[in-house]
Amino acid sequence: MAATPQEIKKYMNKGRDSVEEGLPGWFGTFADMMTLLFAFFVLLAAISTIDPVKLQNMADSMGKSVGKKQKLDNQAMSLGDIHKAATKMVEEMAADPTTGEKPVEVTTSPKGVTIGISSDISFESGSATTKPGFLEILKKIVPTIDESYNMIAIEGHTDSDQLPKALAVKYPSNWELSGARAAAVVRLLIGLKIDPVRLQAVGYGEFVPRDKNTAEIIDQSLIEKYNSNPQQKARNRRVEITFLAPNR
Repeated sequence: MAATPQEIKKYMNKGRDSVEEGLPGWFGTFADMMTLLFAFFVLLAAISTIDPVKLQNMADSMGKSVGKKQKLDNQAMSLGDIHKAATKMVEEMAADPTTGEKPVEVTTSPKGVTIGISSDISFESGSATTKPGFLEILKKIVPTIDESYNMIAIEGHTDSDQLPKALAVKYPSNWELSGARAAAVVRLLIGLKIDPVRLQAVGYGEFVPRDKNTAEIIDQSLIEKYNSNPQQKARNRRVEITFLAPNR
C-alpha cells in the first residue's frame, strides 16, 4: 500500500530533524590552525630580506630545467647576468702583489649588485682626483652598464680618520670628500657615454664600514670597531658602483 502524502511529509521532517545543524565541531579548530599558519608565514615574509640576485639565479636554474627560452638579442641583462659578468671581470684582474687581494670586489644584497673598488687604486689620499688606472677599470664596467636597464648608484666611502687641516677648507669632513669622489666617478661615466639620468652620486663618509653586518646598527663604537687597524681602514676607503634592484 502506497504511503499517503501526510506520511511522506512526516517521514521527511523526521529525517531532517535528525541531522545536526551547523559545521562539524572539528572544523572550528581546523580553521583556527589555518589562520595561525597564514599569520606565521606573513610574519616570516615581512621580516625577511630577499636578495634579488640569488632569487634571479634560482629562477634561471629552474628555467633551464624546464626548457627556458633563449635570451633575446635586445633583452636587458638581469641582476643575475650582471653579477656573473662582474664576477668574470674581477676574475680576469691581477691581484695586488703585496696583499694578494684583488682591487675590485663584487657583492650582492637586497639593494642589488655592488662592485667595490678600493680608493687606494682610484684616488690619491685626501683627494677627489682619480688615478690614471681607475679609468681603465671603469671602461671594463661600462659594457655591463650599457646592456642593463638598472639605475646606477655611485657611493663614496672613507675611513674614520679626520682630514688634515690643510684640506679642511676644501673638504671640512669626510662627508664632503666621499661625496666629491662619488661625483668624480659620475663625471667619468658620463664622459664614457653613460646616460646621466641613470646615475646617482652618494657620499657616506665613514658611516658605512665595508665589513659591517646588515643587522648591526651604526653608532660611534661600531665605527671605531671597524676602523681599529690599518687593514680595516684600507677596506673602508672605497668607491662602490651598485646596479640597483628595481624599485630601489
